[in-house]
Amino acid sequence: MDAAAKLLIDFFQKKAKVTPGIIAGLHTFGSRVNFNPHVHMLVTMGGLTKKGEWKQYDFLPFAMLRKQWQTVVLKFIRKGLSPREKKQVQARLQKAFTNNGEGFYVHAPKQKGNLKEQLRYIGRYIRRPAIGINRIEAYDGQNVIFKYKDKTDGKEKMETVSVEEFISRLIRHIPDEQFKTIRHYGMYSRRSKNQSKKVLSAWQQKKRWMVKVKKTLRRQTWRERIVASGKKDPLVCPRCQCYYEYKGEVCLENGKLEIKVALCQTTRIYLERVIHDLTGIKSSQKREEKEELQPVQETERQLCLFNVS
Repeated sequence: MDAAAKLLIDFFQKKAKVTPGIIAGLHTFGSRVNFNPHVHMLVTMGGLTKKGEWKQYDFLPFAMLRKQWQTVVLKFIRKGLSPREKKQVQARLQKAFTNNGEGFYVHAPKQKGNLKEQLRYIGRYIRRPAIGINRIEAYDGQNVIFKYKDKTDGKEKMETVSVEEFISRLIRHIPDEQFKTIRHYGMYSRRSKNQSKKVLSAWQQKKRWMVKVKKTLRRQTWRERIVASGKKDPLVCPRCQCYYEYKGEVCLENGKLEIKVALCQTTRIYLERVIHDLTGIKSSQKREEKEELQPVQETERQLCLFNVS
């Protein structure tokens, strides 16, 4: 991701004298859950000048980017190898360079149409897992059948693999702890965030947008992300359509149900009682059990989450 972002930032700074904003997402998987590492990037059509002003620039030479990306990747591979390992893979690296005369694959179309819908789709796509449950067609305890789209002919196909093979394909795509698969560069980086806010504020005032900058840049809550993805509101009861109110959360840790979140004392007492009913373990005597739960209004219900998987 760092190498891909640097390639584009260097290009923008050289050609347009601006620093673009880039959001990069790493995918290590292909459609068959095979190992196919590649980077997806959202790039601004322009960037900030040294004076902190926005400048439009939307020309990307695909042919040049493909050749430069090929050079960057091959050098990056060699950089992490010992002298002995370089000798072992030099023939393969040379073959990768020779067999790809036009460079490595780069697909960078301009986005047209409904911008909000495209951003919603791209945002979900970058964060997607190696395989969705909707792609798994069958499982009989021995084999897994899943569908995938073959990009060589554009057709949807089925593949059957053993459980062991499916798990081995899947777990190789679990990132290391604390490894960030989505990163921000250029004017989107942390050190440029305040400057970007000022530019966005000025742009919104010029365009007479009624949206506040803080609201635009605010991170969505888990509820907002679910609703934005097209799913039903998780805080609305599917049966009676009443509203839930998030009050607390219980998770399973080391074989015991532990209270992770309790927004008030009443909620904590309630969760302790439920844990006691589920496990048969006596709740702490330090808690006063005589406190009564607050009555719940007809249009509002309390929601306490239990994660026992």
